[in-house]
Amino acid sequence: MQQQRQQTARRSASSARRFLKKNAGIAVAITATATVLGSAPSASAGTEDSYSRSIVTDVTTAATFDYAAGEIPENITVNPDGSVILSMLGSCAVCERTHGPQLMRISPSGERTVLVTGQVGEAISGNTRASDGTVFYSVWAPGNAARNGVYTLLPDGTPQRIAALPADAGPNGLAIDPAGRTLYIADSLKGTIWSVPVSGGSATPWLTDAALAPVPTEALPIGANGLRFHNGALWISNFNKGTLLRVPVTTTGSAGPIRLVAGGLPNIDDLSFLTPRSDVVFAAQNGSSSQNGPDRVVVVYPNGTYKTVLTSADGLASPSATAVRGDRLYITDGGVPEPHDPKLQTARINFPALLAGAER
Repeated sequence: MQQQRQQTARRSASSARRFLKKNAGIAVAITATATVLGSAPSASAGTEDSYSRSIVTDVTTAATFDYAAGEIPENITVNPDGSVILSMLGSCAVCERTHGPQLMRISPSGERTVLVTGQVGEAISGNTRASDGTVFYSVWAPGNAARNGVYTLLPDGTPQRIAALPADAGPNGLAIDPAGRTLYIADSLKGTIWSVPVSGGSATPWLTDAALAPVPTEALPIGANGLRFHNGALWISNFNKGTLLRVPVTTTGSAGPIRLVAGGLPNIDDLSFLTPRSDVVFAAQNGSSSQNGPDRVVVVYPNGTYKTVLTSADGLASPSATAVRGDRLYITDGGVPEPHDPKLQTARINFPALLAGAER
């Protein structure tokens, strides 16, 4: 048995080396993540067969929420200290819009702090964090030009709108460039990515294209949704069209040509990357939010292939966003289908299985 395990380990190592030679991006990601993890247990510390069976393992519920009170998690940012910031939509079918949305921080120990409470009838959708710790968030206030737009939290915790958007715009995902100068906003209704200085000002259309537009005949017409600035480009998900797109940012700051990274992902919502250097994506498919697809989390490889890593069998219930920190994967679940189970899940990323999955 010991000899068989050694042979299996040698084959796995050889396979991983071959793949790493073919895909330097994931190689860098694995190396960088190994450095981040430091003293984390080795993947071979347990039984190899049981550990390498799945790309994502050890799924647990880190926090539960009250759907009837409008605690419907939509987006997540993981902070360097291990705390998370969650956008809560606030409006739902059973609460009859009697609860405003919230921006909530959950500490590593589980303590909850409401940073912002919005007005009844609007939603707090995307959120992101600058390198200096400044928090930005989207307020989607349908038909209300006085409220629709992007906000920040001042040092004393006071919310301030830094960019107004038209009353018919649908501000959703947010992304900030590495230099910390420009904020980008995904408009789920107008097929547009807006840009605005982080210090505030007039939002200008950075890119408008049919590839970002919603499908009007869908029950929930949502186009550009998730948004991340990564490796010199904006990565955008289109919820209705089931696509993951990459748009390079040119040296002048304008949009380069749109490239389709992956398609066939109905109701793809927000996304995250394995590491800051890797183009491996973990994306949420929020199927039960519109009864138009599966509830899944998929890993998308740089060549456009993808694999399902979590499903409703793992407790997913309208998964809306993912985040990665080290070997830890975070998933927000809106809990739209009855019996309404909004929550924050965490899981562990199995790097040997991730490599093996990409090679097949």
